[in-house]
Formats: sequence, C-alpha cells, structure tokens
Amino acid sequence: MEAGEPIFPTCCTSIAACLFLSVAYVASLYIWGTRESRDDPAMIVKRFYSVFVMMFWSPLLVYICLDREVLLKTSLYHLLGFKLEGLVQALTIPLGLTMVLFLGSLSMQGLTGLWHLYTEPMYWVWNMKDIHFLRSHVVAPIAEEFVFRACMLPLLLQCFQPLTAIFIAPLFFGVAHLHHMYDRVMHAQLPFKHALAISCFQMTYTTIFGAYSAFLFVRTGHLAAPCVVHAFCNHMGFPDFSEVFTYKNPHKFIVASLFLVGLVAWCFLLAPLTKPSLYYNNLFWKE
Repeated sequence: MEAGEPIFPTCCTSIAACLFLSVAYVASLYIWGTRESRDDPAMIVKRFYSVFVMMFWSPLLVYICLDREVLLKTSLYHLLGFKLEGLVQALTIPLGLTMVLFLGSLSMQGLTGLWHLYTEPMYWVWNMKDIHFLRSHVVAPIAEEFVFRACMLPLLLQCFQPLTAIFIAPLFFGVAHLHHMYDRVMHAQLPFKHALAISCFQMTYTTIFGAYSAFLFVRTGHLAAPCVVHAFCNHMGFPDFSEVFTYKNPHKFIVASLFLVGLVAWCFLLAPLTKPSLYYNNLFWKE
C-alpha cells in the first residue's frame, strides 16, 4: 500500500481516527472507576474486558475510515497484520534482533542466575497463573499493538509515506501512557513532581519503542512481530545501566562492552533482518 499524494480530508480523517482510538483506549480503562489501584487483580480483570471490547470495534473504525481503493487491493485482515505467509519469520527474527539490542541486560541476567530460572518449567507455569504477568506479557502487548499499530498504521499510511507514518504513530502511543501518572499520585502517593518526572520519562521511551514497533509492523506486515517484541521488552524493562558499576572486573568490562556491541550490531542488522521480502510483505514497504 503506497501513499500517494496526500489528500487533506483523508489525512484529517486518519489523524482524527487515530486520536479517537488513543483517547478511547485510555478512557476504556477508567470506566470502572478510579478507587482501586491499576495493580489490583479485580481492576486488572475489568480492564481486560475493556481492551477486548476496544479490539473488537477498532477494526470497524479502520474499515469505515479506509479509502475504498485500498480495500479493493487487499483484505482488511492483511492490512491488520493477520496472515500465514512469513509468520514463523515474524515470530522469531524480530525477537532475535531485539535480543541483540539487549545483550548487556541479558548478560546481567545471566550473572544473576535468571537464565537458569527460565529453564524451569514451573517458572512459566506459575507466571501463567499470575494475572500481573499475563497483563504485561500477553494482554497488554497484544491489545496495544493491535490498536496502536495494526489499526492506526493502515490509516496513516493512506496519506503519509511509511517513514513519516512510523514517526507519527508512536506519538499517540507515548501520550497514551501519561495516564499512569494518576495512579502514581493517587494510589502510590508519589509527590506530583516525582510522578510527573517518571511519567514523562515513560512517555519518552514508550514513544521511542512505539517507533521501533511501528517500523517492525510496516516492514514485516505482521502483527505478530511487534507483539512478541513488545512482550520481550516489557519483561526486560528499561536497561539498568547503573547496575553495571556494581560488578567487579572483568564482569564490569564484559557487561559494559556487550551493551555497546549489542547497540552497534542491532544498528547493522536492523535493515537486513527486517527486509520485507523475508516476510512476504508487499503491502506497506516497497523495496
């Protein structure tokens, strides 16, 4: 799907639809009230219902706002990233690429013994019973990627070039995370300035991640790619660079080097490992 000459009404409709999806997604989380913390199990279950409803009607909005000529060329399912061709590659290659970026953090996990824990079946059994784990590693990645990537990017790509759409889409995603500030102030009892600083930092790195996730979706044409990467990044969290200084040499030097090696290797591998032809994708990015 190539972006032609921007049509002003179409672009306004696309941006308005994306803004509406973003606001509606956040609003759906608060229809249950604000008395309970977002980490309360009962509240988590209620919010699961909210995002499932969002995932149901969001494609309807996409269908309504898409140019009819686009839907004549391909199906809505393919535009939303649902297809079998290249699925195995989409589930594995972007994840491996992202693990390269996190070489430093992964090495620290190895030093703390977490790698051994990952090999224990009961670790995964217990986690799959933990609603907080399911929220962060299953429901949130799937729901957020579906709404903020699969539904928004086809709308933006009908009037913007791919690279432009990739940098516009994450703005909705980053700003949508500002609502966590309310929970930090009201339930965690953090000072307003502290909560604001944390929320602004979170908005910044979620926006950067959103651009990366949008890039993966556009390049691979698969929803699966950003979903597995999102789940992995949620598990890893933002790298704790300060932890490097707690190690003694040679571990300190090795871990610090792996952070740099991972970043450089990721930069070199990003383009070849997301080549659209690897994923049988000819919808969004023309080679």
